[in-house]
Amino acid sequence: MRGKRSKQYRKLMQQYGLNFGFREPYQVLLDANMIKDADRFKMDLIGGLERTLHGQVKPMITQCSMRHLYAAAKEPGVSFLIDKAKTYERRRCDHRPEDYPEPLSTKDCLASVVDPKGSKTNKHRYVVASQELEVRKFMRGVLGVPLVYINRSIMIMEPMAGATAENREREERGKFRAGLKRGSGSLKRKREESEEKEDVGVQEVRPKKKKGIKGPKGPNPLAVKKSKKKPEGSATTRVKAEGEAMKEGTDVKGELKPEVKKESERGESSLGQADESELSSIKRKRKRKHKPVDGGGPSAVSEMADEDG
Repeated sequence: MRGKRSKQYRKLMQQYGLNFGFREPYQVLLDANMIKDADRFKMDLIGGLERTLHGQVKPMITQCSMRHLYAAAKEPGVSFLIDKAKTYERRRCDHRPEDYPEPLSTKDCLASVVDPKGSKTNKHRYVVASQELEVRKFMRGVLGVPLVYINRSIMIMEPMAGATAENREREERGKFRAGLKRGSGSLKRKREESEEKEDVGVQEVRPKKKKGIKGPKGPNPLAVKKSKKKPEGSATTRVKAEGEAMKEGTDVKGELKPEVKKESERGESSLGQADESELSSIKRKRKRKHKPVDGGGPSAVSEMADEDG
């Protein structure tokens, strides 16, 4: 089986499982011709069904299909097929030989098993594997019936029939509408709760900003120049500043008063005069004392004395 076809079959069985409740092991109804053709093409019937349906299968055969095999027992190799079909689960169709001397056709037998009440629904979730066109044509009118057949040694599963696909779409629309109704009810409840909170006085939560929408940005605080002007204080602050300035001997602006200025200038001038007198006295007191040089006579000593004088 090629990958593309296998993927399609897997998706198809998933849709049957979601919308009609199919589950493993899948119950597969086989007819006599399906068993014969699988043997004629030397196919593994059970393995092929599992690969096609992508899951475990439970093969079943009706009493009428078994009677069709018994009727063809004279053909070569059919006796082996009869023994093989006996290993499959027998699905009773209530078509007994006492009531029906001849077995019913495959179409009538399978129709009575799949849709016994004529409600056009596959209540027991059967998969029909048949080689007869009439059987597949009838089963397309029943909702939720996967159909399998063999074509030139290849096992094929038919796509979902028109009635089944319409029913599936109808159910999906109903689920979608039900979800919308539930969502609208929840929105109404949320609105009522928010109104109650507003009445009580609870603050509303601000809505989150949407991503990608940026509002106006303010200036960068690091790039803004600081104002040089000092803010003028109130009357109380001015009074306090004046009081402190009076104590320190300065004006409100921080400048010295004229009286304090004169006193400071007088003090500086007196300090300057005292420093000059001290320096002159130190210079007068300083005397140079020279030691006599070795080998020098009285003339040298007298010259040193003259220099000091």
